[in-house]
Amino acid sequence: MGTKVARKWLWWILAIHLVVLAAELVAPHDFARQVRTLSFAPPTPPRWIDAEGRFHWRPFVYALQRDPRNPREFIDTTNERHPIRFWVPSEPRQMGPMVLKYRLFGTSSPTGIHLLGTDRYGRDMFSRILYGARLSLFAGALAGTLAVVLGLIAGTLCVTWGGWVDAFLMRMVELTISLPWLYLLIGVRAFLPLSMDPVPVFVLTIALVGTLGWAVPARLVRGVLKTAREQDYVQAARGFGASEAHLLFKHLLPQTRDTLLTQWALLVPKCVMAEVTLSFFGLGVQEPFPSLGSLISVLTEAHGAMTRVWMFWPAVALGLAILSYHLLAEALQQHRDV
Repeated sequence: MGTKVARKWLWWILAIHLVVLAAELVAPHDFARQVRTLSFAPPTPPRWIDAEGRFHWRPFVYALQRDPRNPREFIDTTNERHPIRFWVPSEPRQMGPMVLKYRLFGTSSPTGIHLLGTDRYGRDMFSRILYGARLSLFAGALAGTLAVVLGLIAGTLCVTWGGWVDAFLMRMVELTISLPWLYLLIGVRAFLPLSMDPVPVFVLTIALVGTLGWAVPARLVRGVLKTAREQDYVQAARGFGASEAHLLFKHLLPQTRDTLLTQWALLVPKCVMAEVTLSFFGLGVQEPFPSLGSLISVLTEAHGAMTRVWMFWPAVALGLAILSYHLLAEALQQHRDV
């Protein structure tokens, strides 16, 4: 049962990452495109029923216009429907080695389609959430992977070399766990120049977060390997003349798989939150490149949080991603306990 649940959540997380990875294709607008006349425009969700109560098979949107009675607000122009079309031409965009000239969906509305509204500069929130989630989620996934790999290496060295290497690495584990790593992360990043290019900042964030998360996996791997070394089949293989390298790769390291998978599922949301925290305080990737942290930072402003409820969507997206990883970790833990 645990395996089926874990597989379900793993497929769900993979689907999320594939969607944000294809942000250039899925997003209806460029993440940096500003339309100042649409500042804090409300969402324009797909409609099937028009203002006169008639049903339409093809979804459509209404264009937005300023309310004559309150210029700060928007109203729908219900005199003209703009159908939502799929696979629509757009300006060329680079997506890895490919040049895209189409978007997944769009509309002929003069104000465009904004599924989750716009921010203060008239930038589409749905598009920015896709791009921001890609940065935050992949930074967390890569940092979590780096932490697990470093933990695996450290735990293996503790068991295979032992002696002073084991004692030194375990003291480093205790020191790393005792440190307030979040404050240390912010302090190290704040010491570096803020006006760095996005790619070096992205790589630096992964390196900092990943190297601070290795301690717990290292201690767990050490414990699993020490226990596995005493198993009867390992002792029998050693008695038949198997080398230490053969024992390590054939019999010992496979025992750490479930532990490492569970630790990875637990570390990724922590690493995502670390990147979000850095971006929230302006220490991550700088504007106009979005991150979930920089998108959530708008909520600290009264006009963004209290009167524009759609500005909470980045926080909702972050919460769903974090919850998905925790549910995956719980399913993996149940699988281990079976």
